[in-house]
This record gives sequence, structure tokens and C-alpha cells, in this order.
Amino acid sequence: MKYSLKQITVFDAVASLESVSAAARKLSMTQSAVSMSLGQLENLLGRPLFIRQGNRLTLSHWGNWLRPKARRLLQEAQHIELGLHEQHLISGQFRLCSSQTAAEHLIPELISRIDTDFPELRIELSVENTENVIEGLLNYEFDLGIIEGRNDDSRLHKEKWIDDHLVVISSPNHPYAKHASASLSQLEQAKWVLREQGAGTRRIFEGAIHGIIEKLNVWKEYEQVPVLKALVKNGQYISSLPYLDVEKEVASGELVILPTPQINMQRHLSFIWRADSGENPLRDCLITEAKRLCRNRQIKK
Repeated sequence: MKYSLKQITVFDAVASLESVSAAARKLSMTQSAVSMSLGQLENLLGRPLFIRQGNRLTLSHWGNWLRPKARRLLQEAQHIELGLHEQHLISGQFRLCSSQTAAEHLIPELISRIDTDFPELRIELSVENTENVIEGLLNYEFDLGIIEGRNDDSRLHKEKWIDDHLVVISSPNHPYAKHASASLSQLEQAKWVLREQGAGTRRIFEGAIHGIIEKLNVWKEYEQVPVLKALVKNGQYISSLPYLDVEKEVASGELVILPTPQINMQRHLSFIWRADSGENPLRDCLITEAKRLCRNRQIKK
């Protein structure tokens, strides 16, 4: 087989961007050179790797088969190059996508530690809800994801990171704050402001109340946790958010936790990555450092 790493690189770029012109810009090549390289690879393999629809290219059956193998090959080539130049293997760009809670409360300290201990490792961070983290990994947009909700897709490997739990919160001036606990009927009657559909927090909450609360009065839905907390502070609404997201406001007395003993909202944050991605020392390094960061951290019950 006479294919080259350059041809594999071109294939991976076109697969990622679904465009010859965009791949050319990314690789600092001309469009004709990208098209020629891609055509040569398809001729060598004897299979069409893309379905061409105008200016847009989508992977064919054979392209989807080749994509994870091409990614592994390029990763191994990078490791060989670093080794030949006597560079530390923990070096290069790494694409991390995290759900909101971890991104706000845990990832900044993790990146700070990585910058200190592994200065040649550059973490490119994106923040999305759980549904979009999963979709991005399946589309090869990220190398590693951190999610709050469940993942049952067999194409992704999942590994637990840290325990957390959701709590029901209100303003200290809310009528429910005067009670020892919130009854199910009170929760049904309340005005709720919640995370949007697709968020891991929303999935955990809905799973916890399934079969317990028939109908919830969802007043508003927002992606932004600060917006939800600000609405709850005004006294009209209640919400359910991860304890990590409200820890400071509860400690300062701006928000209170409404005890809900009938509802179990335990959960954990998890790492996920493509099951076919092979070994990756950058991923292993980041996961190891993340676990070390949280080893002694206790999430208040």
C-alpha cells in the first residue's frame, strides 16, 4: 500500500470540515492540492471515501470505516515525531469538551495544574451540555468529554470521575423555605426554572422525579446556570441544580436547600471518549491529573 501520512491528514481534515476549501485553509494547501491528494487516496484504496453533494462532502460507508483508523494512525505518527525530537510525550493540542458544572468549578484548577506540570500540553476547552458533548465526540470534534448525565452509546467509553448530587433550591424568602422539608404536592405547585432539555442536570432531575411527581410547572428553561440562580434569588421560583453550582450561595445565605427526602438525585461526573480511539497518552495524563485533583474532595450531602 502506497498511501502517505499527508494523504491521511488530508482525508481527516476533509472528514472533519466536510469541505475541500475549508480543509485547504486549515492545512495551508491549495484546493487543487487537497482534491488531488484525496483523489489519489481513493484510487489507492479502490473505494469512494466521500459522498459529494455540491460543495459539501459527507463520509461514505468506507469513509466511516477508515476514519477511526486514520485518527489512530495520525496520533501514533505524532508520538513518533515527538520521540525522535526528544520531546516529552505529554505535548501538543488536546480538545476537551465539558458540561457546564465541571467547566465552571473543576476544570480551571485542572488546567492550571496541567499548565504547571506539563507546560507543553495545550488544552483547547469547549463548554456544551451533555447531549452536545456526546454528539461532538461522535463527530470527532473533541478528544475527551466530561458529562453530568448518562451515556448508553456503545461507541463511547465511559469512566467515572467524581460524585455529585442535585439539590432543590429557593430564596430564603420563599414560602417553602420556612418548612422542614418540601412535600411532593408543594413541588408540583411551585414555579420551576430549569436547565434546558439535553442538559445532563435536566436528565438527572427528570429521572429522579419520574413516577413521583406527575406534572411539573416549568416556568422557564435556560442554558445559563447564573440566570437560573438569579431568578431563584428573587423569591418567586425554585430550581434544581448541582450542589457544586450553588455551594457558595448556600454558604452565604443567598440561597437555601429545600430538603426533598422522597427524591434521590445522586449522580457523578464522568469522562467519555470514542471507544475506537486507541491509546492516547495526553488523554491518560489529563484523566490521571483530574482524579488526583478530586481525590480528597468531599461533596457535601
